[in-house]
Amino acid sequence: MIKAIKFASIPVTDQDRALAFYTEKLGFTVFTDKPFNDKQRWIELKIPGAQTGVVLFTADGHEDRIGSFQGISFVTDDVTRTYNELAQRGVEFAGPPQTQEWGSYAIFKDPDGNAFVLGSK
Repeated sequence: MIKAIKFASIPVTDQDRALAFYTEKLGFTVFTDKPFNDKQRWIELKIPGAQTGVVLFTADGHEDRIGSFQGISFVTDDVTRTYNELAQRGVEFAGPPQTQEWGSYAIFKDPDGNAFVLGSK
């Protein structure tokens, strides 16, 4: 039986720049950073307090995914507070938080233009 999602892969152009963004601006921690092949490293990050992590890795043939909307939604207890904290750290948002019947959310981007949802529980 499937129990969980271990990680989601985020395609990036520059692993060092992405690593700095995800650790310094978003507060993720390095779980693994090892050579993968002659072009890339396997960089697996953990999200504090979460079981699911992310991998900063672009699979061969998937370079066209870089800079697009990623089907990943990050959860926070307070979207507005987290939006304000991340914006102060230089994280780019598409706009301020929005509230819908199903919850609050904001869209943010990483240095490659990958877009993600920041939402409430």
